Amino acid sequence: MRWILKPMATLGPTWPLLFIEPFYGGSHKQLVDLLVGQFKGDLYTLPASKWHWRSRVAALSFAHILPPHHSYKVLFCSSVLNLCELVALRPDFAGLHKILYFHENQLVYPVRRQQERDFQHGYNQILSCLVADCIVFNSHFNMNSFLDGIDSHLRLMPDSRPRGLADLIRPKCQVLYFPLDLPPHSLTCQYYRSSSSVVEDLQGRRQDEEEAVRNRSQFEGSAGISGDPQPLHIVWPHRWEHDKGPEEFCATLMKLLEAEKNFKVSFLGSHTSDIPECMSDARSRLGERVVHYGPLEREQYWQALKEADIAVSTAKHEFFGVAMRVFVQHRATVIQETGRIL
Repeated sequence: MRWILKPMATLGPTWPLLFIEPFYGGSHKQLVDLLVGQFKGDLYTLPASKWHWRSRVAALSFAHILPPHHSYKVLFCSSVLNLCELVALRPDFAGLHKILYFHENQLVYPVRRQQERDFQHGYNQILSCLVADCIVFNSHFNMNSFLDGIDSHLRLMPDSRPRGLADLIRPKCQVLYFPLDLPPHSLTCQYYRSSSSVVEDLQGRRQDEEEAVRNRSQFEGSAGISGDPQPLHIVWPHRWEHDKGPEEFCATLMKLLEAEKNFKVSFLGSHTSDIPECMSDARSRLGERVVHYGPLEREQYWQALKEADIAVSTAKHEFFGVAMRVFVQHRATVIQETGRIL
């Protein structure tokens, strides 16, 4: 964080920063709230709805909302904003140090059919990069796929295609992994421990679990208890949108239901008013097996993760995978091999 935001940290305490988030929800909200909490600044947002319209017209909205007189030195925004349009509409922002953060890029964002890809959204992000001073991605995959996709995206233009834009943009790019929002007791990360100590803990935990199972079996046998196993608690913690694969997940749940498997499920992700039909149908058919259906407050969310047995990802791809990383960090000890992204 300190490498990317050094221009913020070196400014005087009386120089407020300008934070702009056109889609104030989910991971976008989490990141900008963290930054505003660490640095003195003013935050301007728009609600997290109608993403495509935010991408198209947010610059015009902010041009009228933002104060005409200010002393800002740094502007931080996500790539949902067309930064090029904003600077054109508000020339007083041209001299600010402009930091552009990519949660996702529209050049490779999954669409059901290639014909559905809106050229303008990716084009807006390319223009924003040209006027930004610092461009930050949440993963190397996000950065590399964007830079590698610029030329192919511009080939959708009928003629007069500019060349070499990736070479202009690349020197301004770097990666800053997304900061996870974790409960306090999870802040001691296992990655900082040696592999041998982690393995010893895992072996000790396994022995404790086996001992607990033996004790429970003896108790149930002496008490005449049948000992029916607890249902497997499955969590699906993603946005309720097509790129996260809700159809595949719900289809799998239906197979488990038909096979009379003992399970329950929590749908924990955020959603708009347009709930996928497959999820509405799954909720109806699963009945009391559904523990949670929709987003939860932070403490409730962490408790749901604690109670879950497994988390499932059916995402078609991930630029970072915040939800699964939070689950892994909260629920499991992980040994990470060098260079592997979990």
